[in-house]
Amino acid sequence: MKTTGPVEQLYTDSFLNAVAVHLLKNHVACKRDIPDYDGGLSRYQLRRTIDYIRTHLDQDIKLADLAELLGMSQYYFCRLFRQSMGVPPYKYIIQQRVEQAKWLLRQPQKISIAAIALECGFANQSALNKHFRNLTGTTPNAYRKRL
Repeated sequence: MKTTGPVEQLYTDSFLNAVAVHLLKNHVACKRDIPDYDGGLSRYQLRRTIDYIRTHLDQDIKLADLAELLGMSQYYFCRLFRQSMGVPPYKYIIQQRVEQAKWLLRQPQKISIAAIALECGFANQSALNKHFRNLTGTTPNAYRKRL
């Protein structure tokens, strides 16, 4: 059985939530209007969410936890977060983890890339390499060598 890392789990939760909402909105016999929010998250909500993410970056951050933090459904949280930040929560978390990895790679004490991956909340070094390359165009090892 293949296990998934925290980022993949957050993406899966987001995707399944979006599919469920789509099915409910378009394929139920008795339709209810779901109110739309405009403008994204408030400054307070956004700051609270970002602080939570930064504090728990090395842990498994679930979409349900982020939505519960603000007292709203996962669907609305994702929608409002994306309006506010321009990217969905799982992508923002990946970006923050890669930024933290870049910071750790610049430190004078040479921490192994595998340890950096775990410290930044990736399931393993391979996951870090994949996301690091997607966002920076290079691997963590090549990034470190260029410094």
